[in-house]
Order: sequence, then structure tokens, then C-alpha cells
Amino acid sequence: MVNGRAKGASFEREVAKLLNAELGISFKRNLEQYRAGFHDDLTPDDDTFPWSIECKRYAGGSFNPSWWQQASDAAQAKGKLPCVIYKFDRRPIRVAIPLGAIFDDTDGHLVDVSLEAFCYITRELME
Repeated sequence: MVNGRAKGASFEREVAKLLNAELGISFKRNLEQYRAGFHDDLTPDDDTFPWSIECKRYAGGSFNPSWWQQASDAAQAKGKLPCVIYKFDRRPIRVAIPLGAIFDDTDGHLVDVSLEAFCYITRELME
């Protein structure tokens, strides 16, 4: 039996390391996420980082719209763009972001990209 909170915390640490390696930005886990709502999972050491990150790690399933609502609520509270970084067992990490972050879109569409593409988009947004 796997402890869900421990699995989530481990994934958050993994994502923080991967993002640091790709972007050169350090991230720390935001423990307020367990105490109160409207908090993202990872906090960057660079205020220009444009995203509020919600991490999700599950054995299987599909993207859950409630994850997006959670990410959107936290992002709105911080004045950032929402993103959900998620992974299912034996599958690569994926990132859901608003299409409006890269194209004109007022309809609230989402795009699902690889972690590498997410980092590329992030570097472009931060320039």
C-alpha cells in the first residue's frame, strides 16, 4: 500500500529537481498547500517565473478537470498562470497549460505538453 501524500510529496521533489535542471530555477515545496486552499505546490526562487504549479501523481486514470480548477484558483490568488504537472505510472510526465499562454485564446482551452515543451515555453515567456 502506497501512502498518497508521500507519493505526491516525492513527485513534487522530482518535479522541482527536473525544473531546476532545465530552467536553472530552484523550487521548494509549499507546505501551506496542506493547511489552506489557494496555494500552489512548488514555489520558485525567481519572482518572474510565470506559473503557479499544481503537481499530481497517480497510478492510472486520466486528467481530472478538478485538478485544473485547483490550479486555477491558486494561480488567480498569486497573479500567475495555472499549470498542472502530472504523471501516471509507466507514463511520461505531462503538463496542462492554458492555450492563452502561447496563442490568443479567450475560450479557456487547455493544451497538454511534455515537460520539455513546458520548459521551452517557460523560457520564452520569461524573456
